[in-house]
Amino acid sequence: MVKIRETYICSECGAQSSVWRGQCQSCKAWNSLELSTISGGGRKRPEAGGTARAVRLGDVEDRGHEPFGTGLEALDRVLGKGLIPGSALLVGGEPGIGKSTLLLQLAGAVAASGRLVLYVSGEESLPQIKDRGARLGVLHDNLLALSTSRIEDVLPLLRRDDAPDLLILDSVQTLTSENAEGLPGNVGQVRAVATDVVEACKSGRTTVVLVGHVTKDGTLAGPRLLEHMVDTVISLEGDRRQMFRLLRVLKNRFGPNQELLVFQMVRQGLEVVEDPSTYFLGARDPGLSGTAVVMAVDGQRPLAVEVQALVTRSYLSIPRRTGMGFDVNRLHLLLAVLEKRLRLNFGQVDIYAKIGGGMKLQESGMDLALVAAMLSSFYDVPLPERAVFWGEVDLNGQIRPVAAHDVRLSQASRLGYNPIFHPGPGGVDTVVTLQDSLFRRGGGRGRSA
Repeated sequence: MVKIRETYICSECGAQSSVWRGQCQSCKAWNSLELSTISGGGRKRPEAGGTARAVRLGDVEDRGHEPFGTGLEALDRVLGKGLIPGSALLVGGEPGIGKSTLLLQLAGAVAASGRLVLYVSGEESLPQIKDRGARLGVLHDNLLALSTSRIEDVLPLLRRDDAPDLLILDSVQTLTSENAEGLPGNVGQVRAVATDVVEACKSGRTTVVLVGHVTKDGTLAGPRLLEHMVDTVISLEGDRRQMFRLLRVLKNRFGPNQELLVFQMVRQGLEVVEDPSTYFLGARDPGLSGTAVVMAVDGQRPLAVEVQALVTRSYLSIPRRTGMGFDVNRLHLLLAVLEKRLRLNFGQVDIYAKIGGGMKLQESGMDLALVAAMLSSFYDVPLPERAVFWGEVDLNGQIRPVAAHDVRLSQASRLGYNPIFHPGPGGVDTVVTLQDSLFRRGGGRGRSA
């Protein structure tokens, strides 16, 4: 059966709208929208015998598709080549994390370089965008703005001779397309909007940046097809109560994946942290027990991060085990290993562990530092002031090598850490060896919790 779709058509200019409006968004006429029905709600099928033809790959004209900078040298580095004309980028992140702020800074920097930028927002009005742009100091004659919820208002601007070099859509979940039904943000609308704008940009030289919302578990909302359509997927992470933001490159057709960039939130927007090696240590006091430093690797960048643990007597029938910034199952596993291999009794103590500075770690290299921090708190003996740890602890209590060992060792040596506890030659091989090195050879066991 043929599907019937209802739409509203302007009697003055013929523009279509999926919902009734008092004023036509195209010609600005009042009370001109009339209800109409259209057969077939989907896209038109391409006619047989189209004009498309294959060409030799070596004969493809690539002049005018040279990459251009974002205005942020660090961002160009993690993207590989900067921004590629005709490419599509997807930026995701939690609400309030700074996506719009970062992209407005990016738009201002590209506009200042002499390129035309169009910032389209379905969430904010033009006065709101201007006010934020003035606060960030990015207002420029080459920076244009449009507030709309219809992708049909944007597509004609991409087919003109003066099409923008950079288009930012904030966000793809707030725009609607006449080729799909339903409310903004549903699967059909997101797919239709993204398809329309990516096709229009790839047929020209406009680079498009799509802003995407995330679900409660942190994944990008909408169809998985959205990530396959674009060339680069970027995730902006962090805690809104903290000053730092982490930009991760999850997919990149023009450069390396899993690159990491650290930003610091200031009044003028997001500022790049040039050397984040010790940024997450903060005002750490090495003279306290229960703290250890792990040389972690996030993406391709080594970072010194503090691991904290607190072992204290429990007054509950079932002791508490709490972990923040990492998978709490890792804490349970390591405690079982310590009880078995070191013959320690954790049955009467509560154990709390966290990653300092609001950082989140998912790598196995933090096992050794977590074990050292728990033992330090259990014996109430501080670790050596400049000690650093990395290594994976298996179920037999053996300490196994982890990826990027040479990178960690080089960075630890450059920062002046000593002693360095790591698996392999010259390091520690079991949790028993670690305990002997820290709490028996160097000043006794201390007092038990």
